[in-house]
Amino acid sequence: MTYEPDLGMRLASVRSQIADAALTAEREPSSITTIIVTKFQPISLVRELLDLGERDFGENRHQEASEKAAALVNTPARWHFIGQLQSNKAKAVRAYASVVHSLDRESLIPGLSTPEGDDPNNDPKSLDVFVQVDLGTEPGRGGVVPDALDALVERVAAASGIKLVGLMTVAPLETEPRRAFARLRELADSVRRTVPRATSLSMGMSGDFIDAIHEGATHLRLGSAITGNRPVNG
Repeated sequence: MTYEPDLGMRLASVRSQIADAALTAEREPSSITTIIVTKFQPISLVRELLDLGERDFGENRHQEASEKAAALVNTPARWHFIGQLQSNKAKAVRAYASVVHSLDRESLIPGLSTPEGDDPNNDPKSLDVFVQVDLGTEPGRGGVVPDALDALVERVAAASGIKLVGLMTVAPLETEPRRAFARLRELADSVRRTVPRATSLSMGMSGDFIDAIHEGATHLRLGSAITGNRPVNG
């Protein structure tokens, strides 16, 4: 296969940076999952990344995500839905996503969960979810505000067919990224008193993933640092 120019080099560079940051933070690099955000990127690029050993891919639009998941159904690709999710699309997203990172309100729970008492043989998959937390003041950002976090966590933890694995955030523009990531880590410590298994932290993107690793990120959402610029028509 002919690879997109410099894709392998960018991927190797990011892998090296992640490993170095993890070791500096006295963490195991293997404890960090890199989710490659492929928004507006062609299927061919995802196939190349699969050939390079990557397995976790992120999308934030349902239509694009569902099309890519269908095209790559017989591959090892794991799909992470990372964008703001509409309640009426939640059930459809559940059909192909392995993980949803953006559960931020109670109205999403019915679509992502399975009704109590359903035959587990009809839908045996337990969906991993992160609760997204809004740590800024920018309008239009997804996420539950910290004061409402505990109540939402209790609702999610009680739902059937979904597994709360941790918290997610996007660093606000008005805040130093590391300060935001430290705040999410503090909130996660509190959440774990209610849901001990919720140990994961989805935080860190192409411009701030080093800071995220130092604050305990377990899942990084990286786009252009690996894929390069989006196609002009994206």
